[in-house]
Order: sequence, then C-alpha cells, then structure tokens
Amino acid sequence: MTDMKIRIPFLTAALTVALAAAFVAALSSPVFAADQAASAAPKPALTVKRVVAQAGTWPQTLAGTGSITAWQEAIIGAEIGGQRLTALLVDVGDRVRKGQLLARLSPGTLETDLAASKAALLEAEASAREAHQTAERVKTLQGSEALSPQAIDQALAADAAAQARVAAAKARVQADQLRLSYTQITAPDDGVISARVATPGALVQPGQELFRLQRQGRLEWRAEVPGAELAQLKTGQVVRVQPSGAPAVEGRIRRVAPQVDTQTRNGLVYVDLKPGEALRAGLFARGDFMLGESNALTLPQTAVLLRDGFSYVFRIDGSKVREQKVQIGRREGNRVEVKSGLTAGTAVVESGVGFLVDGDTVRVAP
Repeated sequence: MTDMKIRIPFLTAALTVALAAAFVAALSSPVFAADQAASAAPKPALTVKRVVAQAGTWPQTLAGTGSITAWQEAIIGAEIGGQRLTALLVDVGDRVRKGQLLARLSPGTLETDLAASKAALLEAEASAREAHQTAERVKTLQGSEALSPQAIDQALAADAAAQARVAAAKARVQADQLRLSYTQITAPDDGVISARVATPGALVQPGQELFRLQRQGRLEWRAEVPGAELAQLKTGQVVRVQPSGAPAVEGRIRRVAPQVDTQTRNGLVYVDLKPGEALRAGLFARGDFMLGESNALTLPQTAVLLRDGFSYVFRIDGSKVREQKVQIGRREGNRVEVKSGLTAGTAVVESGVGFLVDGDTVRVAP
C-alpha cells in the first residue's frame, strides 16, 4: 500500500514532463514557425493597379478666361421725335437683313409738310421761269437806249434770286422727304436682334434707343491673358474655347490688344468664334491658345493626390508605396503633365491614392 502511494506522484510528474516536452517540440516545428511568421507579417492595406509615367508629345497651350460678346453691336434709334410708334415688326432673336423694315412711326403732319414743300417748289419754279424769260429779253436790249442800265441790272438780279428760291424750295422738299423716311426704322446691317426697348404706341424722342443689333450675327471671345504672355500670341492662331454650359468651339485670334491693363496686368485678346446654336453673348468661357507642341511626361489624373496645395504620387517599391512630391503642369483629357519629381518609366499607383499613406503595404494587381 505504501509502495502504491509512492508510484502515483511519480507517474504524475513523469506525465507532466512528457507533455511539456511535446509542447516544446511543437513550438520548434517548421509548420508552427511559418504560421507564426505569417501572423507577424503586415497585411496589405489595399490592392492597387500599377501605371508608369509615359513620355510623349503634347500640344503647348496658353490658358485664358473672359466673356463672349457681340463682335459689334449697333444701337438702332429714332431719328426724329414727337411721332408715335405704330408698329413693331421684329422681336429679340430674329435674324434680319440690311434694309429690312423693323418698326414704323406715325407720319403725323410730315406728309402734309412734304406736300406743302412740293407746292412751294412748283411756285418757285414758275416764278423763276418768268424771271428768266424777262432777263433774257433784257439782255437783248443791252447797249440800246430802250432800258436804262439800272433796269437791266434789276432784271438780271431778279432772275438770279428766283433761281436761288428754287434751290431753297428743292432743299426743303428733300428735307421733308428725309424726315418722312425716318418714320420707317430699318436694319443698318445683317444680324440678329439682341434687344428690343421699343414699346408699341409710345411717343419716341430723337435718338431714343429702340433695338440693338448684333452685326452679322458674329460673336467673339474677349480673353484676358497675362501681359507677359501676349508676345506668344499671333493673329490667326487657333483657340479652343469652352463656354460655361455649352459645347467647346474653335476660334481664331483676330486681334491682340496693344496695351495691358495697369490694374490687372492682363491684356485682351479678341477671338473670332465659329457660329453655334448654344453660344450666347455674355457667357463666361475658358480657353486654350494653341502655341505648338512640346515633350511631356504624363500620368492619369487619378494617380495624382492633391493635398495642402501640393501634388503627390505613390511610387511602388516592391510591396510598399512611397509618397513622392511632384509638380503638375498641363492637362489633356484624363491625363496630366508631370513637370518635375518623376522620371519616365517609374511605376506608381494608378488610382485610390487618397486611401494610402507613405510606407503602406499593398498588393499589386496583375
């Protein structure tokens, strides 16, 4: 019995030692070591796609901003006053031809004045004919004693005065005809009616504005460009203009301003635009002046992170990413020019850069 009591503690101790030896052997096995290393390795933060910076030829452009305006805008007003506006024949947006009737004023007493002037002209012409005949007869008596020299001079003077009265009467007729013609408001050129101020039945005054006309329907873009860059621009250069809320249109430089604004230090560039239904005077527009072509290193815009006013990309370095500061230049479509900070062929993260920080471990998608 005593021998049995001694054996039980001995067996318990031996079993404990055996279990400890087995645990140590398991910890030292290759499988456990691999599992432990795998659990200790950092897990990839994100699966990314790889893209390389590409060198190529890009158009060289100069940016500008400004408003679209009418090439020339004519103000059509009343030449005479005191007449009532009886008819308006066009409205805003109508295309008109040169000489087309736009509005009509009441002639009032102008027709009566013209008739009186014509009658006065007939009377003056009759008196002039009589005076002229008398003068011709007197001329035949010069040198004789039938008429005194004073009487002859009076007859010749009366003839000249009668001819002057005829000329004055003709001038009055022409003036009355001109005043009557002013009751017909016509278009001074081809174009589009851009504004109508006139109101039917209103009593107009001399010089009062009735319509505004975009001459020939032409529009232009008046772009503001830094004065230091104006020397690069020449008449005839192609411009790509993007109006707000309208499709892009092509234009050509018509004129470069000879001076620069002293406040903004910008100069105006006048660009003729091709007609388009979506174009409207007054729209704000951005545009690019095509200056030629130059070499450029480019990346997709999605590869560039903008933060705190600077631009960054993430270089792929094995299974990690490294933040790299870069300088950005031109943009074309969905790509952007990298002016410095990167070399051609460098692999960077294509998209999702907003979720990465320097040193992150990533998995690069094939």
